[in-house]
Amino acid sequence: MPENPAASELPAEGVLSRIITTRPHTARIWNYWLGGGDYYEVDRAAGERIRQLHPGIGDYARADRLFLGRAVRHLVTECGIRQFLDIGTGLPTADNTHEVAQRLAPDARIVYVDNDPLVLAHARALLTSAPEGRTDHLDEDLRNVDAILERAATTLDLSEPVGLMLLGVVIFIGDDAEAYDIVRRLLEGLPSGSHLVLSHTITSPAMPDVDAAVSYWNQHGTPWITQRTPEAVARFFDGLDLLEPGVVSCSRWRPQPTDGDEPVEVAMFGGVGHKP
Repeated sequence: MPENPAASELPAEGVLSRIITTRPHTARIWNYWLGGGDYYEVDRAAGERIRQLHPGIGDYARADRLFLGRAVRHLVTECGIRQFLDIGTGLPTADNTHEVAQRLAPDARIVYVDNDPLVLAHARALLTSAPEGRTDHLDEDLRNVDAILERAATTLDLSEPVGLMLLGVVIFIGDDAEAYDIVRRLLEGLPSGSHLVLSHTITSPAMPDVDAAVSYWNQHGTPWITQRTPEAVARFFDGLDLLEPGVVSCSRWRPQPTDGDEPVEVAMFGGVGHKP
């Protein structure tokens, strides 16, 4: 993953010129798997090749999106959270963080953070707030923790609890020590009562096709992805009160009532933790 300098004071400056259409990009492929239309032929081709290696990738993508919705609904209705910091937004699709939150609490405030130029271009056009609330969009890299917190504070009150959303984004930090440090520093900047919602691609002997798909991606796509074991993903919640059922397949984190069958396990694991 290339270094990304601090964002310009003019967020729109150079955004379109930074879009690379000759190499597949994870945000656009994710949009393709979710049934969106914001991708290029190179992304569709790569997405189909990955689907051949890992036929369940569509379930994987949808499970992560549904996990976001269930987690946000829980934080709003059960925990009284009215502010969200969503880092690694991805391309807008159905039921984004602000849509879920503001349906339940129209005064909710959301700050989206991403450094992908196509995401930023779409976010500013599509991620609009309910009149009672507010949304903002920051062009920042996940690793620029101090800048993210400083700029988010212009929209969010960081003396009040915040829902920190890190869905499928820490996978782009290859060094374990750096990845854990980033999450720790973000949480240190948030008050007691805040919550971490995190999901992460896993590696497991039971899912060899996932390893093959990630290997293909790392040879052909951008940015590079790091898998971690479920135990390593759980370490991101050290020092937090981990909500039941813990770190599990996103499809199995408090699923909606169905006909009684347990949802199929996917290779995206997630959890929600409370900062005491």
